[in-house]
Amino acid sequence: MSGTLIATDLDQTMIYSPGALRLPGPDLDAPTFVSVEVLDGKPSAFMTATAHRGFEQLSAEHTLVPCTTRTVEQFLRIRLPLAATGRPRYAVASNGGTLLVDGRPDVDWRRGLDQRLRETASPLAEVTAALQERATGDWVLKRRSADDLFTYLVVDLAAVPDGFLAEWGQWCADHGWLLSVQGRKVYSTPIGLRKSAAIAEVAARVGTTRMLAAGDGLLDAEMLKLADAAIRPCHGELEGLGWTRPHVSVTEQAGVLGGEEIVRWFADQAVTADAAPVVASGSR
Repeated sequence: MSGTLIATDLDQTMIYSPGALRLPGPDLDAPTFVSVEVLDGKPSAFMTATAHRGFEQLSAEHTLVPCTTRTVEQFLRIRLPLAATGRPRYAVASNGGTLLVDGRPDVDWRRGLDQRLRETASPLAEVTAALQERATGDWVLKRRSADDLFTYLVVDLAAVPDGFLAEWGQWCADHGWLLSVQGRKVYSTPIGLRKSAAIAEVAARVGTTRMLAAGDGLLDAEMLKLADAAIRPCHGELEGLGWTRPHVSVTEQAGVLGGEEIVRWFADQAVTADAAPVVASGSR
């Protein structure tokens, strides 16, 4: 196993729902897909066959850590192509709230995190109540709380009232929380709930010498900044914000083909990273 740690977001970075494929050409030119998730008896997320093979190879050669805002239950639905046991040694769910080790939540990690969140952010119940008061109407399709850590709405984006996102984003900022809009989901998360913190913990445990990362949303930004080199797709929330950093590449293709491009980028960069001198992470 190399000294390279690869941290990757999943939805709209590595795996894609049918509505997020963004295929650029005619159907006859579409790549072969592999289903990696089934929901309600139907395939709900895909990778290209090329990305699927490449991902499995990466997992055999490097410390590959899936990082997702999904809850543990939602994450466990995904069947990632992983070498050896078929599951990652480490995975990050609930936006950093859960550190999975061999598929089991690390209770010490969660205990420490809960303490930090109590000291730095308003409690979930207060946020949920404030959101309930402000987010009313048929444009709110679903309300969810995730693993007793954060909350999100599924909305009709075209019908979201003018000014709601700006007003709610300011309320969140005033209370130690962060607003992130990813597709039809409007996330409200404590600022201290970060994928990057969980990834830094994994890096310390495995003794990595270099870190690579990929993600498409604002909730991935700290993880991308932490990495020695990173990549984001040319779609998604960070693309809409025009978010860039000198060490962060951007794919040429959007959608599922961008995911395939990210897998190739990881493979190329991992070879370079393993040959390069150690550079301290987290200074960007």
